[in-house]
Amino acid sequence: MQNCGKLAGYTVFITGASRGIGKAVALKVARDGANVVVAAKTSDPHPKLPGTVHTAVEEITQAGGKGLACIVDVRKEEEVQAAIDKTVETFGGIDILINNASAISLTDTKNTTMKTYDLMNQVNARGTYLCSKLCIPHLLKSREAGRNAHILNMSPPLNMSPKWFASHGAYSIAKYGMSMCTLGMAEEFAEEGIAVNSLWPRTTVITAAVEMITGGNKMAAAMSRKPDIMGDASYAILLRDCTKCTGNFFIDDEVLTEEGITDMDQYAVDPTQKLVDIVNPGSLWSAVVGAFNSSKSKL
Repeated sequence: MQNCGKLAGYTVFITGASRGIGKAVALKVARDGANVVVAAKTSDPHPKLPGTVHTAVEEITQAGGKGLACIVDVRKEEEVQAAIDKTVETFGGIDILINNASAISLTDTKNTTMKTYDLMNQVNARGTYLCSKLCIPHLLKSREAGRNAHILNMSPPLNMSPKWFASHGAYSIAKYGMSMCTLGMAEEFAEEGIAVNSLWPRTTVITAAVEMITGGNKMAAAMSRKPDIMGDASYAILLRDCTKCTGNFFIDDEVLTEEGITDMDQYAVDPTQKLVDIVNPGSLWSAVVGAFNSSKSKL
């Protein structure tokens, strides 16, 4: 998807933007000339995961944006508040919040420790609520200034079918917590004009974190899409009128189809491979979940 420059000068606060989907969104909005806040935990290089807040800011600058590195654990209110304060001091406000930070473990009940359960719920559900709560006063000011204020949560459509809980209940509870923030806040702030939406990928998206947890399964990677698809879909949503586009649970390729993009092969890691569909899951998704449960690289 081509950039149009409409987010030039906007300030976009993105959690978990040092790598993966968060960084893909960061680079996409940076190409418009946006101010991008990389709010993430990784300050020093991780032994297995590439990318830090500092390297992400370097890439944002190279892409045409202005970057700000903030070391943030979204579980800690004081760190989130400090990052928001630094953002406002540096850029003058916040126009867009992307709640991307997430902890994942596709383990079943027997294989999920309470430490893992707590981590996922604290990062995913509580972190999204906390970051939204603290950013909303600034998003309201953005609306007062006539700007297009958005919150975008990287979370799935709310679907209470048992299949989404039987194999990885703890993870689904945590991600649905994010989606319930979308549902509730979209209604709560509709009159004020803050858009609150969710975005979810149709297929597995290959990131360094997922590769590590699945033990570097090459087949799983080949049957996935690249993070760029989420970057492009996010960009398309953020351009939409915040007073009209709210309370939606978007799927990445459906958003891009609406924008007239028909070639989805450009986003595939290997266009010759069948993709792992996680919206209408089948045997391939079951195999991915099985890899998580058998992997030694659990949270």
